[in-house]
Amino acid sequence: MYIFLANVNIKNMNIRNLINNLFKDSYNFSIINQKNDNGKIIDNNETTIYPNLNENLEFLKSKYNTLINSDIKIREFETLAQNQTFKSFIIYFDGLVDSISINDFVLEPLMFPKHVKNPNTNNLLNYIDNRLLPQLSVNKVTSFDKVCSGINMGDCLLFIDTLNIAFDIDVKKYNARNVDKPENEIIIKGPHESFVENLRTNTSLLRRIINNENLIIENIPIGKISQTKCGICYMNNIANSDLVNEVKYRLNNLAVDSLLSTGQLEQLIEEDETFGVPQVISTERPDKCCKYLLQGRVVILVNGNPYSIIAPANIEDFLFSPEDTNLRPIFTNFLRFIRITAAIITLLLPGTYMAITCFHQEILPTELLLSILSARENVPFPIIFELLLMEFSFELIREAGLRVPSPIGSTIGIVGALILGDAAVNAGIVSPTLIIIVAITGISSFAIPDFSFGFHLRIFRFIFIALGFACGFLGIGTGLFVYITLICSLNSFGIPFTSPISPSLKTNGNGYFIPPIWKQEYRAGFLSPKKEKSQADISMKWKY
Repeated sequence: MYIFLANVNIKNMNIRNLINNLFKDSYNFSIINQKNDNGKIIDNNETTIYPNLNENLEFLKSKYNTLINSDIKIREFETLAQNQTFKSFIIYFDGLVDSISINDFVLEPLMFPKHVKNPNTNNLLNYIDNRLLPQLSVNKVTSFDKVCSGINMGDCLLFIDTLNIAFDIDVKKYNARNVDKPENEIIIKGPHESFVENLRTNTSLLRRIINNENLIIENIPIGKISQTKCGICYMNNIANSDLVNEVKYRLNNLAVDSLLSTGQLEQLIEEDETFGVPQVISTERPDKCCKYLLQGRVVILVNGNPYSIIAPANIEDFLFSPEDTNLRPIFTNFLRFIRITAAIITLLLPGTYMAITCFHQEILPTELLLSILSARENVPFPIIFELLLMEFSFELIREAGLRVPSPIGSTIGIVGALILGDAAVNAGIVSPTLIIIVAITGISSFAIPDFSFGFHLRIFRFIFIALGFACGFLGIGTGLFVYITLICSLNSFGIPFTSPISPSLKTNGNGYFIPPIWKQEYRAGFLSPKKEKSQADISMKWKY
């Protein structure tokens, strides 16, 4: 019989010893999460592995609460080694391991070893490691913190009597989603692969694209409880060492209990999120990650998430689409001009309309002004209420379209945009001109490739609406000056957010509008890469 006490704080050592002596003969008594006299929890994981098998077994039984925990499995057996039998056991989580691998490559060799003449070793540890464990990945661990880490990650841990070392055997088998098309970054001309929730699958996608030994992928666990694996990916011969060290430093100094998503990690590693401006790039496309890796940036993958984080980022990156590299420069630059225009319209058009109608009617042609006034003569509400009503209605329709099931999502958008808008105009609640303004603003927000940056512009749009209603063009001009100042003050991992526009205008062919691919000879200078040139001065040697 086992008694488990959680969060017990017994400060008096005499009482604790009395309890232990009282139940010594009848019970296997274990106190979990003990606290010392200073109130600090004693970490049992720091304990080294015992040479006595029973002590290891009882410790792990109490650690994983085997009496009530249904998916932890312990298999006890005897190992035949060097003409002797040794008591042994394996421990693992059911559902995280491959049972066939455990049966064929762990239990069968240990329980029924093949006869070996002249083993040439009297060391039990080496004999088991070299002859009885044919599994590909086997590590030897000496402390219970590494034992628990291996079990929690889906490994099988082997303990053998008389050995104070355990064998961490990699037999993982996760049920993962297959590689599929991107859901939120759909392009026409380019690869149609996206990341999945499995970290190793995502790293393999990067390896398949970048066939080079300089691609480094380091693992860092984050979260005291969750121990979520994060992969730091960078090109060792290109990425700036200071940038890589800065990323590692921020990830290694996160004192959190759990990390469940890349969205949480973005907020934890950004320098300043006061204004809601994203300072890292989030993408589900491996080809986009590889493009930035070859520029000298760092990619962060989080186990269990189909999105990656790219650092550092500047303002130009949020108006960049992966399809841009696959199109001719004239098409790419045209699309980028459209995106810049869409960003300006999303941010300023409603506020500008408010400023003109409230303070600066004289700048409109007389015919247009009379048309707007005649359209509003039956509207009983002030124009600020009218505009805010339509803006909130549009945001409500957008959010509802995302939350409802896919088959009827498009239907809600059509109903909201056509029927409700037309009904509002016929009822005299809003004017037709305002419907056009809100529709153009909403369509422009959809043209921004990055969701986070588009969300930022949608929020700040309301600030400019208020400034335009209060002070007209003076308020919008002042707000725009403050907004640009705040944008210029931001940094992303030591890189100015507005680079290469400011502070340096030297782009080396890496500005927002790009030259032909045969002229893109240099990597972005603001990243200070180890290799400045990405191609020869004459890349088309077949022609010149």
